[in-house]
Amino acid sequence: MTELPLFDDSAIDRVLCVVAHPDDMEYGGSAAVAKWTDEGKEVAYLLVTRGEAGIRGMPPEEVAPLRAGEQRHACTIVGVDDLEILDFPDGLVEPTHELRRAIARKIRESRPQAVVVTNFDLNTNWGLNHVDHRNVGVAAVDAIRDADNPWLFTELKDEGLEAWKADRLLINGAEPTHAVALSAEHVDRGVRSLEAHTVYLDALSDHPAPNEMIPSIAASGGELAGIDYALPIRVVDM
Repeated sequence: MTELPLFDDSAIDRVLCVVAHPDDMEYGGSAAVAKWTDEGKEVAYLLVTRGEAGIRGMPPEEVAPLRAGEQRHACTIVGVDDLEILDFPDGLVEPTHELRRAIARKIRESRPQAVVVTNFDLNTNWGLNHVDHRNVGVAAVDAIRDADNPWLFTELKDEGLEAWKADRLLINGAEPTHAVALSAEHVDRGVRSLEAHTVYLDALSDHPAPNEMIPSIAASGGELAGIDYALPIRVVDM
């Protein structure tokens, strides 16, 4: 029985994806991005950290540029040209005013109708959530409101960035309210975008194979929506 309604994204022209690390968008979210870019929507990625603390056996100064390169490759696969990577400390991100300002600046620059984040609850289906995911999600929610308030971060207006309201928050990996319809080709590009994080995945001995993990997510979402493939998401009206 169909449980999830399909998300109507027909009125969305621009999407901003805000995540903590290189690879965070590739756990299902990038398949939806492939759909959106195929439809001519503009999609931008804002990564809060460089993921420099993500590979135990390599020093951060080597990991940071490596993971940035892998993320650029992943973006290319799903049609994203606008990739910005900030320099907040991997593993130590806090939802500070500085972080809110940086996200609000990107919102005002890219003027999205929807902002995508990953689940920022403490308890998730895969266990206790990473502190960076939690804090980036909270900061992004606040930054959506900040970007729409002309009396906050007024220096952004001085830079020519006027207040902007993003109407929808889309949360990947949370208890879903809707589903984004996907084709098999979108799912395949989602797989390949995760596979682009080659060195990072090689360092995780117990990581599921992307060509099993991503189709499983999409097939499970599709079953809930009554179609072959879909990305389950939580939609919040802002």
